[in-house]
Amino acid sequence: MSNTVKTLAVAGAVAAVLAATTTTVSAQAKEKCYGVSLAGENDCAAGPGTTCAGTSTVDYQGNAWTLVDAGTCETMDLPAQADGSARKGSLEAQERDLPA
Repeated sequence: MSNTVKTLAVAGAVAAVLAATTTTVSAQAKEKCYGVSLAGENDCAAGPGTTCAGTSTVDYQGNAWTLVDAGTCETMDLPAQADGSARKGSLEAQERDLPA
């Protein structure tokens, strides 16, 4: 085997390890945030009557979640609720903005 082929093989192995490490780190830096997704844009488990990703039917549905960067869920800038009170993301399902 030539030195060029050996160098390419080593470089490829290093690149594969780096890619795997980056994917693992970014996946760990996410958390479920309830009540922040728009209708049809939730990740999974949007409460009773829905099955999985993209099944929420109301903007900011309280029992639908989206993965967000860890530590940002409860500080996201969201529009106020219809009654004027603040709308915030939550690390647990909420009883607000549920489908009728």
